[in-house]
Amino acid sequence: MSASPKLTVSIENGVKRITFNRPEKRNSVDRETIELLHEAIERSASDDSRVLVLTGAGDAFCAGADLQFTGVDDIKGFDVTASIRERTNPTILAMRALPKPIIARVHGPAVGVGCNYAFASDILLASEAARFGQVFIKIGLAPDGGGTFLLPRAVGYYKAFELMATGEIFSAQDALAFGLVNRVLPVGDLDGAVDEMAARLAAAPAIALSKMKAGLNHGLQSDLAAALDFEAVNQAACFQSDDFLEGVSAFLQKRKAKFTGK
Repeated sequence: MSASPKLTVSIENGVKRITFNRPEKRNSVDRETIELLHEAIERSASDDSRVLVLTGAGDAFCAGADLQFTGVDDIKGFDVTASIRERTNPTILAMRALPKPIIARVHGPAVGVGCNYAFASDILLASEAARFGQVFIKIGLAPDGGGTFLLPRAVGYYKAFELMATGEIFSAQDALAFGLVNRVLPVGDLDGAVDEMAARLAAAPAIALSKMKAGLNHGLQSDLAAALDFEAVNQAACFQSDDFLEGVSAFLQKRKAKFTGK
C-alpha cells in the first residue's frame, strides 16, 4: 500500500509503518511529502492501526526540508510563515494529538525538521549510525517543527540553546545521554527492537494508552492541580472500557490479559 512514491504507508497486525521514501535526497521533505505525512497521521486516528512506526528509506531518517529555491528572487517571494503554519505545524500537532503511540525508528541522520519529527514521536529507538542535529542555524534559520518547545523540555534550556545555536550534529549515544532517545542499538538489532516494541504497544489497552499520552501532553503545559484533575476526568474513559474489565479479570484469574482496544 503506497500513498505516494515519496511516502509509503502500510498496516499489518495493528502496526502502521510510515516511511519517508526519497532516499536519493536523504528523505528531505518537500511540500507534497509534508502534506502526505499530515494526511497519513490524521487518517491514523480512525483506521485499524494501534501503533505507528515512522522511519525513512535508505540510509537516512529525514535530512530536513528540501529547499527548492533557484535564486534570491525565489527566496524573497516565498511566504515561509504561511508554509509553516499550513503544513509543518499541523503535522507536528497531529502527531502529538494522535491518540496512538508513535515510534521513531531512527537509523541514520535526523536533522532539521527531520530531527523534530523524531522528537514529536513518543518513543525513539536509534541505531548506532543515527545522527541528530538542529542545523537550522547553519543556513541562517531559526528552528521550526516544534523544536523550541520539545527540545528544552527534554534537555533543559541551556543545552537546547547550545545545540540550536551551534547546529552541532550529535551521535545516537549523545542523544541517549541527553535523554532524547529510549535506546541505542547495533544497526542489525534495530528492526527487531522496533518490531518488539510495536507489537507490545499494539497489544496494550488502547484507551489507556491514548489517555496516558493525552495526560503527558497536558502535563507539559499545566500546573500540578490541573494535571491531577485532567487525570481524574480522563480515568473515567479507562474505567468504563472493556479493556479495564479484561485487565481486572485477567489479574484475578492469574492469566495474561487480551486487550481489544474497546
